Amino acid sequence: MTTPGTHPKTYEPAPSRKVAFLGLGVMGYPMAGHLALAGHRVTVYNRTTTKSIAWCAEFAGTSSPKHAATPREAVHGADIVFCCVGNDDDLRSVTLGKTLGDGAFAGMKPGTVFVDHTTTSANVARELYATAKIGKLRFVDAPVSGGQAGAQNGLLTVMCGGDAAAFESVKPAGMAFSKAFTLMGASGAGQLTKMVNQICIAGLLQGLSEAVAFGQKAGLDMNQVLDVIGKGAAQSWQLDNRGKTMVADKFDFGFAVDWMRKDLGLVLDEASTHGARLPVTALVDQFYGDVQAMGGQRWDTSSLIRRLK
Repeated sequence: MTTPGTHPKTYEPAPSRKVAFLGLGVMGYPMAGHLALAGHRVTVYNRTTTKSIAWCAEFAGTSSPKHAATPREAVHGADIVFCCVGNDDDLRSVTLGKTLGDGAFAGMKPGTVFVDHTTTSANVARELYATAKIGKLRFVDAPVSGGQAGAQNGLLTVMCGGDAAAFESVKPAGMAFSKAFTLMGASGAGQLTKMVNQICIAGLLQGLSEAVAFGQKAGLDMNQVLDVIGKGAAQSWQLDNRGKTMVADKFDFGFAVDWMRKDLGLVLDEASTHGARLPVTALVDQFYGDVQAMGGQRWDTSSLIRRLK
């Protein structure tokens, strides 16, 4: 079974819930799988129905997994609705529907919590929080960090925005695919925290790219160099997990450049509304544009080093 990854997760005891999961991409597919493996009764929805069918086949040994043809059908009777789609427009489509009454919100029972793991703008999070409240529903923005490997191994870091009571009601189930599931503040705070995360990653990866490229030009054994400096002040998750793959010029995995550019676009838009100056982030965003022009749309974000070779 591919979802638990190479390190199968030990699940914390939690009451079995009836849940829906909307969106079975590289993140959503394993996240929904961990919910099923933890004993929750999961109904899934994906725009490409064949993926929903494949997911149900893979997790057939769990608590009667099901798939539905529409978001509204998938959420029928659910206690919690989880979602992980592509962007603001995708999120509006699954929550509100392409036509009035066609989305998940129209099919959810009062009091149900919608937990959105998509990386979106803070504005759409607040908008859907307010819309949900009108319908006696609850909405938590809950973007994740940890990439595909984190999703597969159930070790994501989840940063949430919304009401404390809604957050507490979904946290036990959310820990099925998480190592940390934390309330950061009111609606939108989860998305703002994810923006801080992406600002950090952009700068770190450009610095690491320049360091590796410099060391290679200077004739150093960069694998040995990374082992040494990784024990000192230069240590980071990016160095530990991406340094040697950068040396090996391997990028066919991980978080895609296209998605990073989408995230950095959200960051720069938000920064402009607050008057926040992000000169390095804006520059790295342009560098990712160069990588896209080189054909690296689906390469891992560590492919920034390709510009320097």
